[in-house]
Amino acid sequence: MLKILQAAVMRSLRTAPPLPLVFLLMTAGAFGTEWSVKYNQQEICALKGSTVFMNGTFTHPKRLTVNETFWFIDPVKGVELTDLSKEWVYSGRVKFFTDDQKHFSLKLSDVMKKDEHQFCFRIITNEEKERWTGCPGVQLRVTELHVEAPEEVTEGETADLTCKTTCSLTDPTFIWYKNGRPLTTKTIENNQLHLQTVSSEDAGSYSCAVGGSQHFRSTAHSLRVRYSPKRVSVSISPSGEIVEGSSVTLTCSSDGNPPVKNYTWFKEGGASPVGSGHSYSIINITADHTGLYFCEAQNDHGALNGTVMVTVKTGGSVVLYSVVLSVVVGVSLCGNAALLTVVFWMRGKRQKRNLEEQDDENADPKAQDDTYTALQPSARSSDDVYHTLAAVQSSSPDDPNREEYKTMYRPKGHGQNILSSD
Repeated sequence: MLKILQAAVMRSLRTAPPLPLVFLLMTAGAFGTEWSVKYNQQEICALKGSTVFMNGTFTHPKRLTVNETFWFIDPVKGVELTDLSKEWVYSGRVKFFTDDQKHFSLKLSDVMKKDEHQFCFRIITNEEKERWTGCPGVQLRVTELHVEAPEEVTEGETADLTCKTTCSLTDPTFIWYKNGRPLTTKTIENNQLHLQTVSSEDAGSYSCAVGGSQHFRSTAHSLRVRYSPKRVSVSISPSGEIVEGSSVTLTCSSDGNPPVKNYTWFKEGGASPVGSGHSYSIINITADHTGLYFCEAQNDHGALNGTVMVTVKTGGSVVLYSVVLSVVVGVSLCGNAALLTVVFWMRGKRQKRNLEEQDDENADPKAQDDTYTALQPSARSSDDVYHTLAAVQSSSPDDPNREEYKTMYRPKGHGQNILSSD
C-alpha cells in the first residue's frame, strides 16, 4: 500500500508545472488580464517633410486604471523616460491619440532626417509600481527621393532613370516629371522611367515623386543628349538687294551637341571649299559670285548642310533695261504715228475716189472721149502730139490760157468743171 502512495506522489510531481509558470497563471487568474503593447508596424519608412502615423493597441490588468500614456524615444536603462511632446525638438510636431478600445497613435509632422529613432509607447496606471513600456517600439527611417541616371547619352541609345530611396516605402506609386511637367507618354515601371530610343528632345531636367506626396519631389537631374547638327541655317548680311561692288557676309548656325566644331563653305559647281569658319565674307562682290552656297556643319556625331542663294545685281543689267525700255517706247510711238498717217491717207484716197466716180457719172460722153484722147498720145496723130509738146515748151507753166491746161483739166460736160481756172 505504501509503495502505491509513493508512486502516485512521484507522478504528480512529474506532471506539475514549473514554479514560475504557476506564479504567472496565478497572477493572470487573480488580475484577469495581462499587459501587452502591439504595434501595427515595427519599422516605417517616411519621406522627408511628410507626415507619419505610428499605430497600435494595448491591454492592461483590469484592476488597474490608466492615468497617462505618452510616447518617448530610444529607451536607455536607468534614464528617466521623457514625454516626447515636452521636448522642444518635437514641439508642435507631435500629437498623441488613444480611445476606449485601447487603440493608440502617434502623428509626427514635417519628418526630418534627425527623427530617425525608435519610438515607444508608455502606460502609467493608478498604482506607482504598475507601469508598462512597449519596447521594442517602432523604428523610423527617413528618406529623400533622388534620380539615378546617366549624365549623358547619345541619340538612338536607350536610357533608364531610377527614382531611388534609402529605405522601402509602403506601396509607393512613382510619378515622373520633365522640366516640371508630369510625363504621361513614357514607359514607367515601378520606380523606373524607360527611354526606349533617346532623341535630342529627351534632353532636359527630370525629377520624381510619390503619389499622395507630389509636393515632396526629388532634386532635378539633368540629362544631356549628344546628337549630330540639326536645323542648320544660313543668313546673309546685310540683307536686301546685293549690288556689284558691295560686300556680304554669310553666317552659319546649328544646334548640335556637342557644339559644331567645323564649318566649311562650298559653292555649287565648285570642287573645293571656298571658305571655312562660322562666317564667310565676300569683298567687292561681282556677278561671278552669283550662285548657291553650302555651309557644312560638323561635330563628333555627324554633319549637315545648310544652303543660301546669292544673287548679284549688276549695273549693266540696269542700263540695258533702260535702253530696251527706250527703244520699245520709241518704236511704239513711231508705230502709232505711222498708223495714224496710213489711216488718214486711206481715208483721203477713199473720199477722192468717191468724188471722181460721182463726176464721171455726170460727165458728157463726148467730153470723156476728148479727155481720153488728150491723155492718151497714142490716140492722136503725130502732128497733134508734136503741136501739144511745142505748146508746153513755149508757154509758161502758170499760164491759165494754155490749151493743154484747158484740154486736160477742163473737160466739157453739163456746164460742171472739176477744177476751174477762173
